[in-house]
Order: sequence, then C-alpha cells, then structure tokens
Amino acid sequence: MKTLHCRDAGFDCEAIVRADTDEEVLAQAAQHAQQVHGVTVTPELAAGIKSLIHDEA
Repeated sequence: MKTLHCRDAGFDCEAIVRADTDEEVLAQAAQHAQQVHGVTVTPELAAGIKSLIHDEA
C-alpha cells in the first residue's frame, strides 16, 4: 500500500491518501488538492508530490 500525507506536501492538513500504486495516489491527491485546498495539480507539481509517496509500513 502506498501513502501520501497531505502535510508532507506543505498543507496544514491531516489527510492521508492511500492506494495500491503511485498513479492512484497521485490521482486521489489531485482530487483532494482541488476539492479541499483549491489547488490544481500541474505535471510539475505532480512530479514533486510523487517523491513524497511512501510504502506503508
């Protein structure tokens, strides 16, 4: 399982995105960023966010 903590992306937010693949995490994170934070995830931003995705222990 892959995880991304919204806080790691620089937001004051406790949300955690979990999915089976990096691509699924990015898709969910982009939706969350748009709906909750009003941020559109560009390809450049997605590339930076991808480095923040970790395998869940």
